[in-house]
Amino acid sequence: MRWKIAATVPIAIAAALWLGNTSLFSQFPEGKPLRIIAHRGQHQLFDATNVRNDTCTASLMLPPTHDFLENTVAGMKAAFDAGADVVELDVHLTPDKQFAVFHDWTLDCRTDGKGVTEQTPMAVLKTLDIGYGYTSDGGRTFPFRGKGAGLMPALPEVFEALPEGRFLINFKSRRKEEGEALAALLDTEPAFRQATFGVYGGNEPTETSMALVTGLHGYSGRSAKSCLVNYLALGWSGHVPEACRNGLVPVPVNLAFLMWGWPERFYNRMQAAGSDVILIGPFEAGDSGSSGIDDREAWNGVPDGFPGLVWTNVIEKTRPEVDRRGFCALPAKPVICAK
Repeated sequence: MRWKIAATVPIAIAAALWLGNTSLFSQFPEGKPLRIIAHRGQHQLFDATNVRNDTCTASLMLPPTHDFLENTVAGMKAAFDAGADVVELDVHLTPDKQFAVFHDWTLDCRTDGKGVTEQTPMAVLKTLDIGYGYTSDGGRTFPFRGKGAGLMPALPEVFEALPEGRFLINFKSRRKEEGEALAALLDTEPAFRQATFGVYGGNEPTETSMALVTGLHGYSGRSAKSCLVNYLALGWSGHVPEACRNGLVPVPVNLAFLMWGWPERFYNRMQAAGSDVILIGPFEAGDSGSSGIDDREAWNGVPDGFPGLVWTNVIEKTRPEVDRRGFCALPAKPVICAK
């Protein structure tokens, strides 16, 4: 008798865990469309093999197939035109207290300038050619040299040029001051607040801006790790950790199956906790965190009918995959959602 009880207990526990977390009895909200985040807008791609934080990616550019540069108004507009719901952009707070929209920590790689981006006044940044360093043939030719002069925008310029757009702002530093400055900017300009979908990046500015701006969602490296690790430990019970609440929850597509209740029940739990789910590209050791849903294999990992956010580096290639999978259509097409 005792051995029968001993054998029954783990079976009962496994059954309870399965019943409590299976998505067989859950469904995504009906009629809610998939949403796309275009990383850096429409931009030039590069060979990401062995890329580190200090790698000059402009020197690794793949042969260009379009004329758009990252973090420019034109590239962002192209991304929205291609179906992006949100455009991700990068900011640095300059000595004259303006937010320069530019990715790199230093100017030496992409531009004809030198020095640390956040230590350079906006007036100087405006004189630089941000297409100067791009090459796809080891430096023999520079196809964008001279074409990016004066194209580095300040954040208000982006908001004003694309008033219907929504933006995910990436803090490149760990300065609390950046979070305070963004909160002040959004407080004085209601239209800018409306345009700001969310924030992420350095722990200090991200968490500061979220604390100061009512309803501003986002995630820091610290909050994302805490959310996912604690959910892995406790999510079996239905508990949503505090770090997962009222924010954005990034989930690597290759690790999503580990999330208790993935996909429908997990998504619904996060929604009930006030958070949006962002499905990002496959996570690998040493990943820079910018991997996206960029090819057919990654798109095959997006659950049928997923109504969350999908992060991509190739917005110009997204529509065929959305159509192939039968998701709710991108803008400019009738909305027919997968069931």
